[in-house]
Amino acid sequence: MNTNRVQPFRIEIADSAVADLQHRLENARFPQPLPVDDSSTGIPSAELQRLMARWAQHDWRATEARLNALPQIITNIDGQNIHAVHVRSPHPDATPLLLMHGWPGSFLEFEALIGPLTDPLAHGGAASDAFDVVIPSHPGFGFSTPLVGADWKRSDIAVVMLELMTRLGYERFAIQGGDMGAGVAPEMGRIAPDRVIGIHANGSLGSFVGQVDDETAAALTPLERDRLRRVSEFMQREFGYISIQSTRPALIGAMLADSPVAQFAWIHDKIQAWTHPAETSAADLIGERFLFENAALYWFTATGGTAAYVGYAQDAGWGAVPENSGVPTAVMVFAHDVGLRFAEEKSNTIVRWTDVEGRGGHFAALEEPHLLLADVREFFAGLRSDRLPR
Repeated sequence: MNTNRVQPFRIEIADSAVADLQHRLENARFPQPLPVDDSSTGIPSAELQRLMARWAQHDWRATEARLNALPQIITNIDGQNIHAVHVRSPHPDATPLLLMHGWPGSFLEFEALIGPLTDPLAHGGAASDAFDVVIPSHPGFGFSTPLVGADWKRSDIAVVMLELMTRLGYERFAIQGGDMGAGVAPEMGRIAPDRVIGIHANGSLGSFVGQVDDETAAALTPLERDRLRRVSEFMQREFGYISIQSTRPALIGAMLADSPVAQFAWIHDKIQAWTHPAETSAADLIGERFLFENAALYWFTATGGTAAYVGYAQDAGWGAVPENSGVPTAVMVFAHDVGLRFAEEKSNTIVRWTDVEGRGGHFAALEEPHLLLADVREFFAGLRSDRLPR
């Protein structure tokens, strides 16, 4: 691949790989159920077997054809392949918008938002709501492989994403992201505050609050106290996956690259836990199609290990208070998530904060796309006068 060149990209999974996946699913070996066989120990055995039987029936070729109808590109930045969906709006004054996913998701999270964002007139909006959309796969995820280089902190990813937007012809642009994407976005603002029009995040911007002093605790609202309580529960009951992925990503990679059942179970455990309400099947909340296609993307690209390495094995500077870039920032916190405004304001210019009680989880673009879309439109509408032409 030529340096600096942006090339068209098509997904073309070999017939042998598709057949191999189906064979493995149809002949999968499942463990004996544990004495406690429910979501507290993982996926209940009957549910896992049911989902694997359904996945074996999924038509990957139909998925491939649908995704290949989207304009996709690939480019090499300092040796690292970066894949992205890039859809220009039919409206010439559209605002460039970078959409960034997290783990255990992928660029597929934003597929349903592409139409409403790029062609708002066809989806209940105004022409002034139009965006050009760029949806990259983070380094080590999906088609942004193989992973090159050892350093992939959020600031390193930010540098790559800034270069991606430069190569696509966007000097100034907006950003929306969740999970890891919400952590990378502020780093982009710190590196190039003159280029980032604004940042919209769902969940949090990377601040992690485990404990607070008595004075801060006394000032918390009931909603904030509940979020702090749930952080404590997370640390006690769910932190194991972070410990494993941050210390042994190669071990996880070896396991997930050899078993599609393991790959699905590993990421589905968090998808189920982080959708809202957690007691409702994730398949009912966000659809079986995403579950199977997202797992297949990790499987076909064998990126369980590299995604873990980029997402969790890097020193992200937890506990440090980064410099405030001054970039206008909006945060939307749905029912599952635990974002705390007093923590985010220490290093970000929060100009809009939206708490959504009783609705939505960690995967906002999948669970509550209409609420997310409306908030994104409204926030960036107030910043559009500050943009530059593409």
